[in-house]
Amino acid sequence: MRWPDASLLKRPRTWLALSLVALLGLILALQRGGESPIESFAGLGEATEGYAQARPGATLRFPADHGAHPDYRIEWWYLTANLEDGNGTPLGIQWTLFRQALSPDDDSEADDASPWSSRQLWMAHAALSTPDEHLVAERFARGMTLPDGRGQAGVVVSPFLAWLDDWRLASRVTAPADDAFDHLQVTAQGNDAGRAFGYRLELTAEGPLVLHGEDGFSQKAADGQGSYYYSQPFLRVAGEVEIDGEVRRVSGQAWLDREWSSQLLSPTQRGWDWFSLHLTSGDKLMAFRLRGGGEEGGDPASRHWVSGSWITADGQQSTLRNDDLRLTPVTHSSVAGRRLPTRWRLRLPARGLDVTVTARHPARWMDTVFPYWEGGVVVEGSHSGVGYLEMTGY
Repeated sequence: MRWPDASLLKRPRTWLALSLVALLGLILALQRGGESPIESFAGLGEATEGYAQARPGATLRFPADHGAHPDYRIEWWYLTANLEDGNGTPLGIQWTLFRQALSPDDDSEADDASPWSSRQLWMAHAALSTPDEHLVAERFARGMTLPDGRGQAGVVVSPFLAWLDDWRLASRVTAPADDAFDHLQVTAQGNDAGRAFGYRLELTAEGPLVLHGEDGFSQKAADGQGSYYYSQPFLRVAGEVEIDGEVRRVSGQAWLDREWSSQLLSPTQRGWDWFSLHLTSGDKLMAFRLRGGGEEGGDPASRHWVSGSWITADGQQSTLRNDDLRLTPVTHSSVAGRRLPTRWRLRLPARGLDVTVTARHPARWMDTVFPYWEGGVVVEGSHSGVGYLEMTGY
């Protein structure tokens, strides 16, 4: 083990980051009750007494719901983008801010005078992919005010800003009638094994926000667990990425997900396979398979919970259920000592869709505190396009 440089130990944020890594590991261990890492991925199937619960029938409200929901246990602002540089080389980026509540709210025990009274833990991921490499960085913070008077991480509604240190997703909207997500800027800089990388991108919406499931309640298991979930899948991208000082101008498409819950999975579920696809027709497809948690029956596929959204080019959403959609692994790859499906067949007969979805590169492993697979994909068959695939719990 290499000890940190002595100068780093004098920096309060360095001590804070090291403490947060240890704290996050402890939280995860307590939530799992000693189970293996894939048991109900990241503890999201555990009971959540004292937290607010996602239920059908709620009405999402904007711009308020672009902000944080601290009474719920977990939440994220999740951006992926399929890009090309001036030579047509495919690139991809991810920017994600996660919020995790350490405990339900309890005003009787809170010491508001102490910065440690905050019960919110923040984690951010940034990644940049080229045809040859996948660069990943991770940061942590606690929702507290630092001596300089500025919070290290958080989200504000107006003007919208989500940040951890200098990693930022910020609204650039000026017209009062426009949605905060109509024009965004995302920035991040990181280092992966000595490789410096970063990006600065402008995101402009060319379609509306889309609510998934039942008016924004997305059911995740037969027992009723779920989340509040909406997206801005119509983002046009322009900007630049940088690797070791080499700057490339890029353009492409992005997809921004917003989701919050207190019990995202059922106790029997172990993870998910999630797709966000931009089709050349202008239509979009969001689809996911939660492994386990479905109805028991003769068909093995029915034991998984499958759902999604078909989104027309003008933003009309149709909810997809297990009987509508088939997600079938076709080819598996060995990645980070795991066997993962990196080529899939997706069928949606009602829309005439029968496609293969193939990872641009199998080795898109996010070796973070909660490890998972995340990378760009290519769509071929009855429809063509690009998108992103995320796989957890393997």
